[in-house]
Amino acid sequence: MGMPKPLTEVTEISWEFLSTPMIAPTGFREYDARWKYPDQVNLMGIQALGLGLATQMHEMGIEPVIAVGNDFRSYSLSIKQALIVGLMAGGARVKDIGVALSPMAYFAQFDLDAPAVAMVTASHNPNGWTGVKIGCDRPLTHGPAEMGRLKEIVMEGHGVERPSGAYERVEGMRDRYIADLVGDFRLSRSLKVVCAAGNGTASVFGPEVLEKIGCEVVPLHCSLDYTFPNYNANPEALEMLHDMARAVKESGADLALGFDGDGDRCGVVDDEGEEIFADKVGVMMARDLIKLHPRATFVADVKSTGLFASDPVLIEGGAKADYWMTGHSHMKRRVKEIGALAGFEKSGHYFLAEPIGRGYDCGLRVAVEVCKMLDRNPDKSMSDLRKALPKTYSSPTMGAFCPDEQKYETIRALIDRLSAMADAGERLGGRKIEKVVTVNGARVLLEGGSWALVRASSNEPKLVVVCESPNSDAELRNAFKGLDEVIRERPEVGEYDQTF
Repeated sequence: MGMPKPLTEVTEISWEFLSTPMIAPTGFREYDARWKYPDQVNLMGIQALGLGLATQMHEMGIEPVIAVGNDFRSYSLSIKQALIVGLMAGGARVKDIGVALSPMAYFAQFDLDAPAVAMVTASHNPNGWTGVKIGCDRPLTHGPAEMGRLKEIVMEGHGVERPSGAYERVEGMRDRYIADLVGDFRLSRSLKVVCAAGNGTASVFGPEVLEKIGCEVVPLHCSLDYTFPNYNANPEALEMLHDMARAVKESGADLALGFDGDGDRCGVVDDEGEEIFADKVGVMMARDLIKLHPRATFVADVKSTGLFASDPVLIEGGAKADYWMTGHSHMKRRVKEIGALAGFEKSGHYFLAEPIGRGYDCGLRVAVEVCKMLDRNPDKSMSDLRKALPKTYSSPTMGAFCPDEQKYETIRALIDRLSAMADAGERLGGRKIEKVVTVNGARVLLEGGSWALVRASSNEPKLVVVCESPNSDAELRNAFKGLDEVIRERPEVGEYDQTF
């Protein structure tokens, strides 16, 4: 007999809070779980999650062995311990790797030959959030189907207790992970690198990895502080990128590499202080990799630049571009399914498959590979590689508030509205709509090559908006203005978290 069905309303300072599992159902996202703690989940709710995950592992027919780690937030150890209690109650054999980055937990799956992983982290979300990233088929993580089934098991109280649970504390995983990243590579050129960690867990990983490959490291907010006194560790946010640019200019560094709260993303600023969005860094890496791996396939998410398909260098190298759904779970799965060499996501997730990586997203692996790219181009700076790309004008990734309970309905309505505009031959931002691609939200392709995307965030109560023009900044801003006018027809949509 498993735990009772969790209560969906979380009330603190009550008998129920101390004795009954409580979980807000909205915390089960497309490809991971995230809640405000303790506002949306209590420790018994996390225990029920662990029991449900162990039950799901048995249901999937995999050996119930799972690597479990946690980020360094003040409450993450308590969350992990509650999760472990539930996993063990469900018959899982837990290998606890301690404080970790998400990619360190994914690495542990391979290193320990564990079929499953559960990483307690809220990634780049502000302090006060928690969550779990889950995988049962390395290097993949749960997608919508697996998360939906886990939600059913947990919320309906279908977790099954089994007597075979066990616990093992694994020591030394951090050192093995770092050794795997570094390997036998050492720079043959001098590189001065700003390492920006935003006071997140990568603070105790990034500088050491970069120093071991031969970089001169300029640390930026590389002390652990779960209050995030400067800003959230999010290398997609302009606030962090601006700070990285400032540090490059002040230190005379060759580039800056920045990591998010759980270390699975990487942001880049070049030697001129130019903030390079991750999709453009992806094109630069693809250009370099196609020389070593001719005719390789690269996956890009729908928020990414159109250069993966139109760049002359990639075309000449026989590269194939595949645009796919945003989200680390969707992207990892797509890279594996079609045998791509790498996947690139505008948010800073990179998925480097064999022989470069193992297919999971690891910000520090990307940092090492960016340094290798510069080492293979000893006469080029990061800004030289950037300037060699065809010029496009891109917006940052912007999030407009939209309640979790409404955002998917809102996106369906916007898809219908924009598709109807296209069918009617209407214009958006002064340009005729040529096509609306609906693989993930609505990517509106405009006459002349510009595009504007709106989709629902999988992790936060937001609509995500990104735009690009191959022609001019004015055309970029017109595309955004036109899309925003349509979005503003929806009264449930609030203000943006950043604009340009």
